[in-house]
Amino acid sequence: MTTCLPTIITASAEDLAKRFAALDRAVAESRLGPIMVPGYHLEGPFLNPADGYAGCHPPQAMTAPDAELVFGLEADLSRPILLVTLAPELPGSEAVIRVLSRAGKIVAVGHSSADADTVAMAAEAGARMSTHLGNGVPQTLHKLDNTIFAQLAEEHLHASFIADGIHLPRPALKTMLRAKGIDRSILVSDAVSAAAACPGRYSFAGMDIEHGTDGSVRLPGSRYLAGSALTLDQAVGNVVRWQLASPEEAIRMACDNPRSMLAPALRAHGLPIPPAGHVSWSEDGEILQVEHGGTVHRRT
Repeated sequence: MTTCLPTIITASAEDLAKRFAALDRAVAESRLGPIMVPGYHLEGPFLNPADGYAGCHPPQAMTAPDAELVFGLEADLSRPILLVTLAPELPGSEAVIRVLSRAGKIVAVGHSSADADTVAMAAEAGARMSTHLGNGVPQTLHKLDNTIFAQLAEEHLHASFIADGIHLPRPALKTMLRAKGIDRSILVSDAVSAAAACPGRYSFAGMDIEHGTDGSVRLPGSRYLAGSALTLDQAVGNVVRWQLASPEEAIRMACDNPRSMLAPALRAHGLPIPPAGHVSWSEDGEILQVEHGGTVHRRT
């Protein structure tokens, strides 16, 4: 919970380069960025542009997977791109997954219609995670033969979940955690600029988003979710209060599991494994105090 990978979503190659450069500067110049951010997450543009799968990502900017685009985007950054989310059903995906995996990147499946055979291919090629499983798919799917079940069943993939009660209904999250198992489950926030903010309109990735009174974040007037207003400590508290995991299991999913998954990518890039910052929790899953980088941060 004291380390994170900020995400840049789908855009043109030119805009991606500008956004990564701005993000890199912001991280380097911030007080906690240099010790909390070892690298970045590229979610797109290698996603499925079909309605529903694209979500709030602009489909017109999506392209076939291209490892050289990833390497080019990170060439002038002070920190590498450590995680790449793509749709493995797109042309050329298998080769790109192999190249990125050999380069020490974590490759994740997301915004994808991949069936069981395609998911298995991606895992064999080196993919290791599902990005916010259960989201980035159309509202209407085959009831059993669909990409959610295919990814849940793939033993080589960890899965990340947005535990806000909006992206995944509680019974669905309970079932997914049971299927994937605590050791292969990761809690993520998918937080955007509306996170921890009052309801209203905000700017995100060149578009307007609306944080509703129900806690959801959507494209205005659309049914499509556009990230979340969730913070990770809220996710930990939610799964505990909803009796989906013990406090120890919830913290493991938010902290230890992603740290373990990130470790090989950090080693491959010659980066140190960040020390696990000490987090003090209340009985109901709220953060009381964080010790990180020699500094104590207390909840106010």
